[in-house]
Amino acid sequence: MKKYLFLALLSIFSCDELKKTSLSGFVFGTSYSIQFYTSSNSNYSNEIQNIFEEINLSMSTYDKNSIISLVNNNESVNLDRHFKNVFHSSEKIYELTEGRFDPSIGLLVNYWGFGPEKFMIDPDIKKDDQLRYLFSKIGFDKFKIIDDKLIRPNDSYIDFNAIAKGYAVDQIGNFLKEKQIDNYLVEIGGEIKALGTNINKNKPWLVAVDMPRFDGDRSNYSSLELNDVSLASSGTYRKFKIDAMGNRYAHIINPLTGQPTKTKILSVTVKASTCIEADAYATAIHTMKISDIEEFFKINKEISSLIIFENNKNELEELILNNFYN
Repeated sequence: MKKYLFLALLSIFSCDELKKTSLSGFVFGTSYSIQFYTSSNSNYSNEIQNIFEEINLSMSTYDKNSIISLVNNNESVNLDRHFKNVFHSSEKIYELTEGRFDPSIGLLVNYWGFGPEKFMIDPDIKKDDQLRYLFSKIGFDKFKIIDDKLIRPNDSYIDFNAIAKGYAVDQIGNFLKEKQIDNYLVEIGGEIKALGTNINKNKPWLVAVDMPRFDGDRSNYSSLELNDVSLASSGTYRKFKIDAMGNRYAHIINPLTGQPTKTKILSVTVKASTCIEADAYATAIHTMKISDIEEFFKINKEISSLIIFENNKNELEELILNNFYN
């Protein structure tokens, strides 16, 4: 997560006894938007800013003083509750995806040029042996928390960027719920959590799914209503590399092969009870074949998904799993 200054734009609208508050700005290198209805005179902007700052200081690989940066620099540091929360959620999803979601692959992300740091390796290690060396440092089952310390392979690199935005969305949602706010929409960089309704419009919260486009423009593919559910999307059409043969490789690294994902899947959108889960699954699913995805959702019926991919005719095709639009 890149560290950006918190800038809130506030607007308040009256609606009977409840007031609509809207906050927006930039955080973690992306934009955010928070809307909620409350009878309180507070807009909670300071409290929300503090949550953002706590999470950034815990898990930003772009902040040299963050806990995760100190860990990756082989320094002894006590872990905070945010780090531990995300770590334990990652353990669960690592197991459920059979290793396809793995925050320990930061070395590979940097190796392939998609990460926050330039990859450095011992020059005495031959190129053919580099991936083998990296795999000796990778595998989330090699990482444990004991007495507030992270036990891990020396010189390994842990990276929660694929899950931290979803976690932040959940934390803001939990904060609003604690303030007895029952109608809100929280969005950070496209990761969303919604509860209740958009009272001003007397309708459920309505969100859009982006159309996969390679020209940099944005348009809507579809829309859906959300209530008491989270949504996260991951796409390969904005950040990718093309090799000499014209093959397109996604920025998502497959932990099982150590290679950037070569895939026809353009977009994965997942609905789940928590945004941290939706965020992680949306990333992991990109490394699966369509047949594997279908089998995965037969087993995991508590989550649903919309997959947009290119078929053999290079046409857009969709796969709707577990009643995604319901």
